[in-house]
Amino acid sequence: MKEWIKDTAGLGMFFWVLGYLASIVLFFSPFAGIMGWIITAVFTPVTIAITWWWFRTRSLPLTYYVRVGAVWTVIAVVLDYLFIVLMFQTTYYGADVFVYYALTFAIPVGVGLYLIRTDGETAENRE
Repeated sequence: MKEWIKDTAGLGMFFWVLGYLASIVLFFSPFAGIMGWIITAVFTPVTIAITWWWFRTRSLPLTYYVRVGAVWTVIAVVLDYLFIVLMFQTTYYGADVFVYYALTFAIPVGVGLYLIRTDGETAENRE
């Protein structure tokens, strides 16, 4: 159970805070109007790399990765609403945000699929 909490709430909150802090920095820059796309472009590969590194040594079923992606997405939606929409009284939801939510779900699922596939290939090579 402890691993499940670290994988979902811990890593999900870490990624959200990282993006939130980056958005605050970019808000005060000339790139404020496109900060969502900048954050997506910069943090997508970072998130993929960290997610792969985090899960690389464990053999987990695809359903686990789907649940992780779902929890990360719920965390992102709820915290965005509380700490961006309500706190700053702003219109927030554009195409970049929906791409971000889709990636938030897809990254752990995609990494999971990759790890399952490469683990299966490794198992075949051992035989």
